[in-house]
Amino acid sequence: MIRAQVIVRPRASIFDPQGDAVGRAIQHLGVSSLKQAHVGKFIELELDGDDVEAARTQLETICKDLLSNPVIEDYALTLHPIGKDA
Repeated sequence: MIRAQVIVRPRASIFDPQGDAVGRAIQHLGVSSLKQAHVGKFIELELDGDDVEAARTQLETICKDLLSNPVIEDYALTLHPIGKDA
């Protein structure tokens, strides 16, 4: 089995209104050292099989076509083989 983790966040060049609101709220709580906040998505998937490279190929397509908007978002994909008892 393979566990995939995908983090999707706004591109650095795109204004992130949720991140901005969170950042302002954190600063309002007295954390003056906060430079910037970003709000994104975390998706965890478990796949049958143990072919990590085949899974990566499929998941790259899924990330580009379904989980992220490549015009305004970047994503990071990590894969971890897991044992049967995990």
